[in-house]
Amino acid sequence: MRFGTIGTNWITERFIQAALETEQFVLTAVYSRTEEKGKEFAAKFGDPKVFTEVKVLAESADVDAVYIASPNSLHAEQAILLMDHGKHVLCEKPMASNAAEVRRMIEAARRNGVLLMEALKSTLMPNFRAVQDNLYKIGRVRRYFSSYCQYSSRYDAFKEGKVLNAFNPAFSNGSLMDLGVYCIYPMVTLFGKPESVQASAVMLPSGVDGEGSLIARYPDMDGVIMYSKITDSYVPTEIQGENGTMVIDKINQPYDVKILYRDGTTEELSRSQPQESMYYEALEFIELLQSGRRESEINTHARSLAVAELMEEARRQFGLRYAADQD
Repeated sequence: MRFGTIGTNWITERFIQAALETEQFVLTAVYSRTEEKGKEFAAKFGDPKVFTEVKVLAESADVDAVYIASPNSLHAEQAILLMDHGKHVLCEKPMASNAAEVRRMIEAARRNGVLLMEALKSTLMPNFRAVQDNLYKIGRVRRYFSSYCQYSSRYDAFKEGKVLNAFNPAFSNGSLMDLGVYCIYPMVTLFGKPESVQASAVMLPSGVDGEGSLIARYPDMDGVIMYSKITDSYVPTEIQGENGTMVIDKINQPYDVKILYRDGTTEELSRSQPQESMYYEALEFIELLQSGRRESEINTHARSLAVAELMEEARRQFGLRYAADQD
């Protein structure tokens, strides 16, 4: 499968390294805004062709699919252009700036008969399947609690007055979009879209959220989520049921899963997961293409849209608007 990539950052490099392990991935194109940076990046992977215009990349006959890891604010525009030229798209999370953009992306995928999938890696990992397969054992679920708080390496620069992309609202960034999504997407995958959400956030001078909390209300349970780019947390995710509690070490990339039952016993559920965490999203995408399918049954269009709607509502509540948002 001949891939192009958009983005020359560390996440793109990690994706390429992981995707190469599938032995069905061939990197044929790299996009960068500057030829110099593009060539520097391409040199790490056998010198694929370098593009400095997305439209020219979209028109290339040497590319079947494109992995997008550009700033969040560019996802929709780039993805739609690529899909309108018949390219399949694996788009980094969050899918887009808001729900309206996600809807347009889904429409473009269906209109052009191409595959569009959000690259939310955790739900495609074997240990998330272990969560799904064993959830019934804890009885009626009453609470989903998830935390992803990771002090950003760019926050020190921010405190010194340098606003990098991670804290710049022009790129539709912030704590909710970059980290909170890792907590929200698995919740929607396991339990569907909640009836309502309540959200709050600590806003930074640049106009983005540094950290925040969200309560999701379901008919007979709730979801409690906290996320941050300005503090660390070491608390695992818990799914609390009436018969026991499932404990997941890291919701963004689960490796250890177990159930602590009310009778004091523990059941280990962890599965072998030898590959790098991004390998599984690459494999899912490639296998979908090879089988002729145009939508993942795990990272579905409906789930990506539901997550976008939830995050947009949360932002509305704590007052964060992006240039991409509709009036």
